[in-house]
Amino acid sequence: MDFKEFYQQALKIKDLPLPGTDSHHKMSPLMRIQWLKSNEIKKNNPKKAGVMALFYPDVDHVTKLLLILRKTYPGVHSNQIGFPGGKVEEQDNDLLETALRETHEEVGVNPESVEVLKELSEVYIPPSNFLVQPFIGIYANPRHFVIQESEVEALVEVYLHDFLDNSNHIEENLSTSYAKNINVPAYRLNGYTVWGATAMMMSEIKELLEQVL
Repeated sequence: MDFKEFYQQALKIKDLPLPGTDSHHKMSPLMRIQWLKSNEIKKNNPKKAGVMALFYPDVDHVTKLLLILRKTYPGVHSNQIGFPGGKVEEQDNDLLETALRETHEEVGVNPESVEVLKELSEVYIPPSNFLVQPFIGIYANPRHFVIQESEVEALVEVYLHDFLDNSNHIEENLSTSYAKNINVPAYRLNGYTVWGATAMMMSEIKELLEQVL
């Protein structure tokens, strides 16, 4: 989709209500849904994080969504696909500032270059005890991305039409924090399986965009 057309239509999501947990459940294993119903997140005193779902034009002015492949490291999110972002630091005034700062650090996007369209619904990640606040941003005049090599293995630049294509919504047998070898809803994008919290956030974004595109 041409980026100028996308941008004009995407502005309309500012006035739309958030689909919220209903959209998250579409990309959640049943065991996660059951777990959340029986546990109070606040009692876990979760850490806070902010991430940015960044839409931008490529050199042909075709709309893309930026994801990243994280480095392999000793941790629960090792070698997973996600959005640029990370945990709150003391200097951050709010979670939006966190998301913009981390996006700058991880992929080289200046915060002043991002137009934030909407704050999305929070997603809780039990394995790492993070409560993540996602945002949708527009990067209308992109320069070259510069990855933070200590944390980012590669950029995953997804065409909007692939993201919205329902044939890329799959189920895959995975081992999660809830169980081993269970069927998990996911997206298959650019050869990668995108699941878990990132897929849940993407589900809400997809529902919003489908209302305006």
